Amino acid sequence: MIRIKQIKLPVDSNSKENLIKKTAQKLKIKENKIEKLIISKLSLDARKTPTYVYEVDVKLENEKKYLKNSDITTTPDETYKFEILGQNKLNKKPIIIGSGPAGLFAAYILAENGYNPIIIERGKSVEERIKDVENFWKTGKLNPNSNVQFGEGGAGTFSDGKLNTQNKDKFFRNKKVLETFIKNGAPQSILYLHNPHIGTNLLTKVIKNMREEIIKMGGQIYYNTLFNDFKTNEGKLTQIKLNDEWIDCETLILATGHSSRDTFEMLYEKGLNMTSKPFAVGIRIQHPQTLINLNQYKTLRMDLPPASYKLTYQTKEKRGVYSFCMCPGGYVVNSSSEEGHLCINGMSNQSRDSENANSAIIVTINQNDFGNHPLDGIKFQRNLEKLAYQKGNGKIPVQLFKDFKENKISTSFKSINPVFKGEYNFVNINEILPNYITNSLKEGINYFDAKIKGFANDDAIIAAVESRTSSPIKIPRDDNFISNIDGIYPCGEGAGYAGGIMTSAIDGIKVAEAIAKHYHP
Repeated sequence: MIRIKQIKLPVDSNSKENLIKKTAQKLKIKENKIEKLIISKLSLDARKTPTYVYEVDVKLENEKKYLKNSDITTTPDETYKFEILGQNKLNKKPIIIGSGPAGLFAAYILAENGYNPIIIERGKSVEERIKDVENFWKTGKLNPNSNVQFGEGGAGTFSDGKLNTQNKDKFFRNKKVLETFIKNGAPQSILYLHNPHIGTNLLTKVIKNMREEIIKMGGQIYYNTLFNDFKTNEGKLTQIKLNDEWIDCETLILATGHSSRDTFEMLYEKGLNMTSKPFAVGIRIQHPQTLINLNQYKTLRMDLPPASYKLTYQTKEKRGVYSFCMCPGGYVVNSSSEEGHLCINGMSNQSRDSENANSAIIVTINQNDFGNHPLDGIKFQRNLEKLAYQKGNGKIPVQLFKDFKENKISTSFKSINPVFKGEYNFVNINEILPNYITNSLKEGINYFDAKIKGFANDDAIIAAVESRTSSPIKIPRDDNFISNIDGIYPCGEGAGYAGGIMTSAIDGIKVAEAIAKHYHP
């Protein structure tokens, strides 16, 4: 097959028939000469008149004669290859702690290649977890082990489900992740869209299907099971404790999410090397989705997808302020996981059809802010979450942007209707976050108004506290992906090696590859 780039179709004429016609015109052939056409990439250019830009792979006779310019090339082989090079015998099945994207994909790849992995999940299955989360949003009653952060699928399950990554991927792990999602129920379009996403309502079904596939391929999963201790002999892992039972273990993939604070404390006390790392905290801001669409597309036409944005700024004090996990047509959700503490996140369903867009607006935090001990970042996050819980009386703290600037509690919403999952209270968010964060947020949001007109609208709704943007720790690993304790493989976002669904899933695959380089099934 050959790949043809830069095929442009106006939104009004975006159809498979017109795509074939345009492709044939670029190749200067008749349409019936195209035996097969597969979309490779699709993006939306909204700088002037909204236009779809395609990259397609086509099959036809005498393909080499069409390779005339840089827009027409041979379709590359983008097949992911998993190599088993290990010569050592694996005496015990590999055990994976956590079933978020990193743990789930490490398990999937290992199961697919005969390693029969075991997943240990402190929370519940995704079906049961959904019930607990919805009950929490309705009643405020938190299950500390089954919530937005904990349970099958990890924290990314209740998010926008973004599947884009900036990583260069010469091994095509990225494509393997997307193909696996498609095999388990995701739409084919995620393979070629410029900014693909799944959405919470569909992602939960995909995760369930992936789990069932892992079991069919020889894997196992245990829910409501907490990893709370381990033993070593001469620096090598020998046993782990699950709930109250000790079991032999020689290969442990540590794929806990960044909210597993009790696990990190246990690991540190037991001698696992870890360091603190910078992260960011802030608020979520809501605007009408129509406002974002009008700014990004310069039109409100209904045949365009809900628009997104990405904003960055450096304050006068040299702090970074940026948007994070932007959710078009989404919800702001209570994502707490500890009693007496409150944090928030954003999520969208697959259709992205709520009234509002929301995004975290966050400020960079470093060791000068929280201290040098490896666990000081966790302590910093907890202090903010405890204050948010207290000020909001257990409900999401909410304020209008005008009142945030004027340092007073709001009394009612104005021109923007709120879109939340979980109860909320009007609070002065200036009393939750330190001054250097609130000042940075005000400066940054006012600057963003020059990029998106209306961003600093007086009626914009802000909520606190967005504190789980990334892991505040990093667990060092060597070139073989092993920690200072032989047999423990730190993996994914919690260990400091990823930031989102895709990068976490890819890191899970990398760790599976590392095991295959050392052990045969």
